[in-house]
Amino acid sequence: FPYSTLFRSAIGLHAAGLVRDGGTLQIGIGQVGDALAQGLVIRHKDNAQFHAIAKRLSPATEPSAARQTGPFEKGLYGLSEMLFEAFLGLIEAGILKREVDGVVLHGAFFLGPKSFYRALREMTPDQIARIQMMPVSFTNEIYGEEANKRAARLDACFVNNAMMATLMGAAISDGLDDGQVVSGVGGQYNFVAQAFALTGARSILALEATRQPGARAQSNIRWNYGHETIPRHLRDVFVTEYGIADVRGKSDADVIAAMLGVSDSRFQDELARAAKDAGKLPKNFEIPAAHRENLPERIVEALKPAREAGLLPSFPFGSDFTDVEQRLIPALEILQDAQRTPLRLVGLLWRGLTRTPDAADQA
Repeated sequence: FPYSTLFRSAIGLHAAGLVRDGGTLQIGIGQVGDALAQGLVIRHKDNAQFHAIAKRLSPATEPSAARQTGPFEKGLYGLSEMLFEAFLGLIEAGILKREVDGVVLHGAFFLGPKSFYRALREMTPDQIARIQMMPVSFTNEIYGEEANKRAARLDACFVNNAMMATLMGAAISDGLDDGQVVSGVGGQYNFVAQAFALTGARSILALEATRQPGARAQSNIRWNYGHETIPRHLRDVFVTEYGIADVRGKSDADVIAAMLGVSDSRFQDELARAAKDAGKLPKNFEIPAAHRENLPERIVEALKPAREAGLLPSFPFGSDFTDVEQRLIPALEILQDAQRTPLRLVGLLWRGLTRTPDAADQA
């Protein structure tokens, strides 16, 4: 099973423990957003399972960000530039139900698979009336009717994706240090700024701790980087598959220690050494034992029961991929990873040659 799929599930489950009942929720589009929404559904509808997963997934040292683990009695109010299928899943699950002027979800534009548009078309007038489309200036800013927006956007969690982060809390989301543009910034900066402007709001930036562009993995948490999307003075909460780093208002040394705690253990010593050489971390600093096992195998083992129970599907809220294509996607990801390591590719070839395929299997 591809590590990347499990990593996103782990990130979503960690982030689901940061959303306050009675609060406001914005989610960036993508598989991490789907994983977060699925984590919220598990938390609400199968709370015992959520607690069991969280216990297996979290290290022994509790993160400083306040954990929220109960079901949603008051419910959430949705506010998002992008409205996509996960939000409909949250409405159906009874999670998005806190109304603001009779509306449970304000969005600026929408995008999703065919099932998403079908669900919108099949809604009753009363259901549709609870979703209201507004200008981007409404969702992404607090200016204009500011008093009303502040009253509505209680305990807001703004959850977005980053490609990389630095040990001192800057985020890289839209481009590389050689000037290559990977993505538009979109509303990410706006929602980060709102998190600092609104009482009780938090900006949560999610990223996988590593990536593997070649034969060797690389850390997505860097000592420094030549491009920034979100500067370090707006650092707040970072979530990787290994946990939560709550870094708002902390000293550089404490931020670095928290970011090391959610870094992959294969890179922790190198990163800590760079911080110490720069005088940003005490020479006698040691990474706590609880964070010394931040390895992919631990995540796989922690999520295995939930995956086998069907709680962590790859596309929990619908997809235009057929059943066969959904089976092929993880297989192709494994093949892609194996191409970086010739011996692993040979092993896959041998398994393929020695297995009798099912003639009826379209995959």
